[in-house]
Amino acid sequence: MTTPKLRAELDGIPTYKPGRPPATAEDGTSGPAYKLSSNENPYPPLPGVLEAAAAAAASFNRYPDLSCGALSAELATRFDVPVGHIATGTGSVGVAQQLIQVTSGPGDEVIYAWRSFEAYPIITRISGARPVQVPLDAGETHDLDAMAAAITERTRLIFVCNPNNPTGTVVRRAALERFLAQVPPDVLVVLDEAYREFITDPEVPDGVDIYRDRPNVAVLRTFSKAYGLAGLRIGFAIAHEPVAEALRKTAVPFGVSQLAQDAAIASLRAEPALLERVAGLVTERARVARALADQGWTVPETQANFVWLRLGERTADFAGACERAGVTVRPFAGEGVRITVGETEANDILLRAAEEFRKEL
Repeated sequence: MTTPKLRAELDGIPTYKPGRPPATAEDGTSGPAYKLSSNENPYPPLPGVLEAAAAAAASFNRYPDLSCGALSAELATRFDVPVGHIATGTGSVGVAQQLIQVTSGPGDEVIYAWRSFEAYPIITRISGARPVQVPLDAGETHDLDAMAAAITERTRLIFVCNPNNPTGTVVRRAALERFLAQVPPDVLVVLDEAYREFITDPEVPDGVDIYRDRPNVAVLRTFSKAYGLAGLRIGFAIAHEPVAEALRKTAVPFGVSQLAQDAAIASLRAEPALLERVAGLVTERARVARALADQGWTVPETQANFVWLRLGERTADFAGACERAGVTVRPFAGEGVRITVGETEANDILLRAAEEFRKEL
């Protein structure tokens, strides 16, 4: 039977794999099951956010504000940037896809570390561009020298995921500035800072500071992680006017709902509560990482809301053991697992499962 012709670039593109939903414990207990596979914030929305979303829901028979004007103004004030430098989208991954659309097409190249955010190769190939994956260094972080060496005349965009997903490792200021000095001015560097709020290392620069005097640098942020709005799909970029304007041109019309816009504004205005919750998760992060290290695991230093274990061929076995215990983690076949820092109870289950698994090695 004859079928419609589809783009050849779609052949072989993997489907994005979300984290598995909470598992049911199989150890004979009736306790709750927990999801530690998607880097979600385990806490409910910040104070005032539900109320803002509920008020917006009363008008969802109407289209949302196409320009995200009120939110853009709030973000411009929050980050002390021109409102024309703000572009919003359906999560930071949605804006990342737009960044590739405005820079890269067939024959162009997009560079990123690997392993890094698994959407990068997908959204690159969708545009018809060629992904250039540069292996992480021995410390599980970006090999910036190798990434600089990978730049060619066909390079159009470079992602620097900081902290890196799924390893949690970071690029510090001196290394980043040396790298940026090697990037041609017509190549866009995207600092993907989805986990920026969890960083405590003072040597890790704020991407917004880096972007200010560099027209070829854009910063990606999201409300999905620290702010706890993962289900509303809203993120944004801060970029100089030509890039930001191109992003607004390629945005899906009315893609960001009014619920998401109003919830994001309310979240920005609840910063004291946000900082308190982030501090709690950072404390739990340190506890989980320290406990895993004490068990004998090699745990890269993480500045995100997750930890990484490189397990190689034991990856699937470890993920299965955790699921049987009552928590789901995010396995990357043949490589390792990413474990979100969640509720204390969930983290305790994870640590017990990891300890038991370690004894079997």
